[in-house]
Amino acid sequence: MSASHAAERSKYSSRSWTRWIEMRQALLNKLITAKAEKRPTVVVTDLASGAQSLWLGGEYDGDIAMTSGLSDSIDRTLRRDKGETFEENGVRYFLQPFPPPKRMIVVGAVHIAQSLVPMATLSGYDVTIVDPRQAFATEARFPSVSLQHDWPDEAMSALDPDRRTAVITLTHDPKLDDPALLVALRSPAFYIGALGSNRTHAKRLARLREAGLTESELARIHAPVGLDIGAVSPAEIAVSIMAQITAVLHAPAQREAA
Repeated sequence: MSASHAAERSKYSSRSWTRWIEMRQALLNKLITAKAEKRPTVVVTDLASGAQSLWLGGEYDGDIAMTSGLSDSIDRTLRRDKGETFEENGVRYFLQPFPPPKRMIVVGAVHIAQSLVPMATLSGYDVTIVDPRQAFATEARFPSVSLQHDWPDEAMSALDPDRRTAVITLTHDPKLDDPALLVALRSPAFYIGALGSNRTHAKRLARLREAGLTESELARIHAPVGLDIGAVSPAEIAVSIMAQITAVLHAPAQREAA
């Protein structure tokens, strides 16, 4: 190889390496911004070539073409909060999810909430208690938990439930539960549960219909809240609620039905 050819090859390699670094830096900047904005993100890496693409809140950018198989795998890895390897047409990819934090909004600083909050925290949820009754929603009863004393519809609107948010109403008081449900059912929250018997829930549905909610919106409510495990005590009911939330979060069919 002549000296001129070697110099030209070196120059070309330098440009390629610089371009590669610029592309990775651009991807990293987008990832950092998405995490700050709490937007769901997945980095897709071709394990053979090192090529990468970024899935960002439904948008896709990078060197790897999107396919239906990759799309399904991205949805699965976001739901599981766990990286996974995916193979398609002989090409292996690694998908690394960066989902927004899981949140739980509990309306009603009641005994069930006192059992539910620690379970949710251990399960990785950022929990907020909403209750305008300041005698109930106290730091002494809910240490190290965010407390909102605004009226439920105002608090819910400010909290802005997203696809990573579970909402549970526990007050048994329509003046508190209904306003919260009106906001939650028009949000993308992945889980919405309401405490109360079948009879109580039937009356709730009638009120919410009068408030303008559609049947498809009302069908999203899990009520009576929690899995049917014969729970009686506040702690047992909290277990049933946490189990149902977990099932909905990780099961695609149940999540769509929610």
